[in-house]
Amino acid sequence: MKNIRNFCIIAHIDHGKSTLADRLIEFTNTVQKRDMMNQLLDDMDLERERGITIKSHAIQMQYPKDGEVYTFNLIDTPGHVDFSYEVSRSIAACEGALLIVDASQGIEAQTISNLYLAINHDLEIIPVLNKIDLPGAMPDEVSDQIIDLIGCKKEDIIHASGKEGIGIQDILDAVVSRVPAPKGEPSEPLQALIFDSTFNSYRGIEVIFRVYNGEIRKGDRVKFMNTGKEYFADEIGTLGLEQEPKSIIKTGDVGYLISGIKEAKEVKVGDTISHVANPCKSAIQGFEEVKPMVFAGIYPVETSEFEDLRDAMEKLQLNDASLVWEPETSAALGFGFRCGFLGMLHMEIVQERLEREFDMTVITTVPSVKFKVLTTAGETQWVSAPSELPEPNLINIVEEPYIKAQIITKSEYTGVIMSLCMDKRGILVNQIYLTTDRVELTFDMPLSEVVFDFFDRLKTISRGYASLDYEYKGYEPGYLVKLDIMLNGEKVDALSAIVHRDKAYDWGKRLCEKLRELLPRQQFEIAIQAAIGQKIIARETVKALRKDVLAKCYGGDISRKRKLLEKQKKGKKRMRQVGNVEIPQEAFMAVLKLD
Repeated sequence: MKNIRNFCIIAHIDHGKSTLADRLIEFTNTVQKRDMMNQLLDDMDLERERGITIKSHAIQMQYPKDGEVYTFNLIDTPGHVDFSYEVSRSIAACEGALLIVDASQGIEAQTISNLYLAINHDLEIIPVLNKIDLPGAMPDEVSDQIIDLIGCKKEDIIHASGKEGIGIQDILDAVVSRVPAPKGEPSEPLQALIFDSTFNSYRGIEVIFRVYNGEIRKGDRVKFMNTGKEYFADEIGTLGLEQEPKSIIKTGDVGYLISGIKEAKEVKVGDTISHVANPCKSAIQGFEEVKPMVFAGIYPVETSEFEDLRDAMEKLQLNDASLVWEPETSAALGFGFRCGFLGMLHMEIVQERLEREFDMTVITTVPSVKFKVLTTAGETQWVSAPSELPEPNLINIVEEPYIKAQIITKSEYTGVIMSLCMDKRGILVNQIYLTTDRVELTFDMPLSEVVFDFFDRLKTISRGYASLDYEYKGYEPGYLVKLDIMLNGEKVDALSAIVHRDKAYDWGKRLCEKLRELLPRQQFEIAIQAAIGQKIIARETVKALRKDVLAKCYGGDISRKRKLLEKQKKGKKRMRQVGNVEIPQEAFMAVLKLD
């Protein structure tokens, strides 16, 4: 056990975590030269296409030093704020963390938030200054930033380059000397923490765990403490690039377990595994519950595919524990699911994965957040979809969630970022100069304003420099109303939104204009209206396709023409009463692309 080291790699987006992991794998000869490729651990097509890590990936390496062989369990983590739940789970299974900082970019928002996650779990932090081979690298300045941040000595910082393979040996030596060996009692009853799981269509659910006390052998009868289910450990092993079956996994090690579990509901990330015959006294404290930030409806395009979609969601949830969902119905779209995501990128990735991995075509509705409504009867209601909001005369106060947003940026972009945040109803709380040209701005902002396009616009106006990190603050009252969109007098619940009163008119007008472009013309006139309660605040009209009924009149009396036009008008009116409007998929997405 004294030769095991469990550590993860944490950093901001694009600071070189996956590339550095490649070099560590290469240096320890974990993978044959012919199997080596860039971003080796990112095994999903989506991760390769976008160049981002979405899932944490664990791999075991052997490193000989001073006549002893050390076993390294390395976990490469994502950097994006939307996948921070992956990072927190990886950190719970480790004793140490490599904190990687890009020598040309310096410390950014996610660097700080991931670092705090690691410090809260008492991890040993090894600072690594990456990309020192770049022409724009500033090793001295960035070293000073790291020293200010974690209070280490200058000689503790390892200089490295993932691309050139500089400093890799130093990192491995530092892991051996600085990261503590796992603690635990091999003689105690088995106690292991599930920190990840994946679905394999041939072998059922594969559970990835870390043993804290005791040991697990192949063929043991084990029990999952939370769900109370019992299984046989058909196969256990460690995670190389491929799975390597073993007959025993001891205290402090990380491994996988296959026991033919078919039901996704039976596995919960954060659960404890123990023996049936000799169970441990208490379960390990799992992870905190995930806090979804964005809510959106996901519906199958064909209503008959609802059950398939439910299956797909359950299997996806195994692999992505931060996805939260519950069934809901909509008058316009039928049966579907109300899903909670950690951010807009997370929502986009989930939609892509449903389409790629499970062949599901889905419609995603407008993202919203959870509101708290105090009714005139003195009751509290939670509202996560506009259709659940009570009528205006029954509402006393509507409260919306606020976040505390920390934005780190170059000082030249301070003005434009402030005006963007003010536009999104943000209140400036603090402004600190970290260095002469780096500013940290702290805002209190309503979450409903952030979920749409805030992050994208922030990146655009700051040319990609500004980094955002946010934490949940609590609920505050706001002047919020439900904006309904009506087609021919019928409300379309999938297009409704809860917006601030001051923005309702502008929002309604723009949405009506957008829908007018997207709805196909019919034989009758379509009225598109935006309404608050009974009051119409904006209207656009899609003109009817008309047959030229006067074509056969050449000259002649005006009353003859009028008779034909009146006849046509009656027909159009009747059509409008019975005709219904087919809404194309683009129209539901229009709301996301209003700007």
